[in-house]
Amino acid sequence: MPILKILRRRGRPRQVVLQLTDRCNARCVQCGMNVANVGPRGDMDGDTAKRIIDHCARLGVSALSFTGGEPFLTGPLLYELLAYAGRAGIKYLRTGTNGYRFAHPEAPDFRDRVTGLAERLANTPVRNFWISLDSADAGVHEANRGFPGMVEGIRQALPIFHAHGLYPTANLALTRLLTGETALEAASEAQFYEKACHGLSVFFQTTADLGFTMANCCYPMSDADQEKGTQAVYAATAADARVTFADWEKRALFRAVLDTVPRHRGQLRIFTPRCAVSSLVRHYSGDGAGGRPCLGGVSFFYVDRFGNSFPCGYRGSENLGPFWDLGEDGLDGKAHCRACDWECFRDPSELLGPLGDLAAGPAGWLSLARGDVSQLGLWLSDVRYFAACGQFDGRRPPDGPRLARYADRPS
Repeated sequence: MPILKILRRRGRPRQVVLQLTDRCNARCVQCGMNVANVGPRGDMDGDTAKRIIDHCARLGVSALSFTGGEPFLTGPLLYELLAYAGRAGIKYLRTGTNGYRFAHPEAPDFRDRVTGLAERLANTPVRNFWISLDSADAGVHEANRGFPGMVEGIRQALPIFHAHGLYPTANLALTRLLTGETALEAASEAQFYEKACHGLSVFFQTTADLGFTMANCCYPMSDADQEKGTQAVYAATAADARVTFADWEKRALFRAVLDTVPRHRGQLRIFTPRCAVSSLVRHYSGDGAGGRPCLGGVSFFYVDRFGNSFPCGYRGSENLGPFWDLGEDGLDGKAHCRACDWECFRDPSELLGPLGDLAAGPAGWLSLARGDVSQLGLWLSDVRYFAACGQFDGRRPPDGPRLARYADRPS
């Protein structure tokens, strides 16, 4: 959302993540919803989804994400709801896929299959569409997902999407699979950092070579990170060693993200904001409380497939009841939570926090002025870069000359 528009609203833009389904057909070790995990699964009822969308519109929600499981397993419902949300006036609509539609590119119907998918998506008002990737190594990624040939399928599919005015995002889950056949492990923090930097660089270069124009990093989501007695309502977590990191490893991993992202900002529109990553580095270094508190439960909300609302997907013990019963008095309270690293709400909280300060008047300006100067500098750099990326509009191609200004920047 353009920055001046946010400031004119004199409030925080609202975001809702709606879990359309918890069904999935992938085998990802980092996700508790993978197909191998038993238990009842299902999709959100269409009328329930529309009721939620209607309430989003009443509350002035700016951004709505349809997530899963695998959203495309719901068939026509996903396209119907994207269109419905667009008619309701919600501008920033997002969804994504585990990539199963891109498997087996050698099949004779592959091009027709992908073209049909691109046409159906392009006929909706969806703004951003992500495709999950776990590694720059195609074999490692496909073995983890269970979709043979998927990476080559993406290579063939991206020009079709671009021809239909859709520019998908490569969504990287930060796991030990990042570095390929050799797991992301090391005996020392310095070695871990170097391996992570190399793995990230290879990943960003590979995604650019595949034809992606945008990328994003999803931070580790491990059951081991849950506070005692809590349970994530969004079950995209796992206890697998490949997604579990010690604090010193997280510190090294986030340092690697912080330092590697700017080296590739000239070739890819990389959403991952450095101000947010810097806060996580400082948190795992014992320096400060870990950045700004998250807006989850304040102006960002998660809704499960039954229509129950939660502050976020992490705080599963805090069921706020049916989303359509959430009133204005449940919005715009005081942010306080720093319980997780999850990027879905933490990244936008870091990005939008200073804007909230600016919109708050003199008290907010004083708070901003008293803050960390280096952190504010990173935020300003992110804001400039986001403007160069056209606010990451997935319906527009990258502006090559503007991005080129960011080429070969070490930091």
